[in-house]
Amino acid sequence: MVDIATRVYNHKWKIDPIVRSLIDTDFYKLLMCQSVFRNRPDTQVTFSLINRTTDIRLADLIDEGELREQLDHIRTLRLTRGESTWLRGNTFYGKRQMFRPDFMEWYENLQLPPYTLEKRDGQYELTFEGRWPEVMMWEIPALAVLMELRGRAVLAHMGKFELQVLYARAMTKLWEKIQRLRPLENLRVADFGTRRRHSFLWQDWCVQAMMEGLGEKFVGTSNCLIAMRHDIEAIGTNAHELPMVYAALAETDEELRQAPYKVLADWHEEHEGNLRIILPDTYGTKGFLKNAPDWLAGWTGIRIDSGDPAEGAETAIAWWKERGEDPRKKLIIFSDGLDVDVITDLAQRFAGRAKVSFGWGTLLTNDFRGLVPDDALAPFSLVCKAISANGRPTVKLSDNPNKAMGPASEIERYKRVFGVGEQQALEVMV
Repeated sequence: MVDIATRVYNHKWKIDPIVRSLIDTDFYKLLMCQSVFRNRPDTQVTFSLINRTTDIRLADLIDEGELREQLDHIRTLRLTRGESTWLRGNTFYGKRQMFRPDFMEWYENLQLPPYTLEKRDGQYELTFEGRWPEVMMWEIPALAVLMELRGRAVLAHMGKFELQVLYARAMTKLWEKIQRLRPLENLRVADFGTRRRHSFLWQDWCVQAMMEGLGEKFVGTSNCLIAMRHDIEAIGTNAHELPMVYAALAETDEELRQAPYKVLADWHEEHEGNLRIILPDTYGTKGFLKNAPDWLAGWTGIRIDSGDPAEGAETAIAWWKERGEDPRKKLIIFSDGLDVDVITDLAQRFAGRAKVSFGWGTLLTNDFRGLVPDDALAPFSLVCKAISANGRPTVKLSDNPNKAMGPASEIERYKRVFGVGEQQALEVMV
């Protein structure tokens, strides 16, 4: 097993670039990228880093030269022969050749496009512009670099023994969580922690701990590189990015209203089975389900990613019943702000009422709360989102208004079009 503390102490080694592979990314990004490559390849998008936790001044913590070095390194990466073989020949969700030959040929020749980096008011303004399939692949590595460099800055002055003790305490903390989850019957939990992980080595350790501690209850990881290395399932479907861009491209209010369903119609043509998971909260879950076409009720399940998770699941169950579907045969994936207590409560509440799975993110792969002075390693909310498409701003409403994004005038328009009324503001944990 890797001695993480020693590697952190020597993190200047060139052996330790933060992102070491083009498949050190989330599986859903590859699935979405293939869909975009097929349906909207020439759409011009801009992605931007957004730090929701403004009191963490990243530009004051992270050296700009080191940040540029890491980003520049990512632009040198190409798929290796082994990575290409794994993607081309492996079985994902029971389907062989998930990735089409034309997409794989494009991906094998991909170089991530240039970036723009500036400092403003203690924060980094990091943006990526270009064709959608290329630019979207920056999201996960960019977040991983910023998160790990922040951690390195905090740990930079610790000695070897101090680091050994820190990681021993963090390992113990995670193992105690695993022990608490182990007794839950019918538990299905996956690692969704790539985007805001403490580091690649730490995420890899967390996955190995889950494999040993939970056995078959641990169903896989969103990280493609880790999935390949440990021969476990790569987990993921789609994300808010697709409806946000489709909506921005809409010419009329009616086209805007139909945009989230157009996304899933395109997805429906490409995938089946467990990949048919609805993510309904981009412009409000209740309105989405109320106006959803009947064929969506036949999909495998729903992912709950904002708002009150129990309320979201109850809404989904009621909707399935209204549409003549048996909720007990459906899958509900919880993926927002999860930790052991929340997972336990939701698993017990919905046992026997639906199939339940958990995408455990930041508090799996980056929970160092209380382990260093001033809680300087506490996780924070950093995202990298599409902010425009073909020159038009994107909007996200979410079931939690604290996660909303976009120009105020467009947010009001979207609320009107999608019939979003009063919403309960919840703290954005991660």
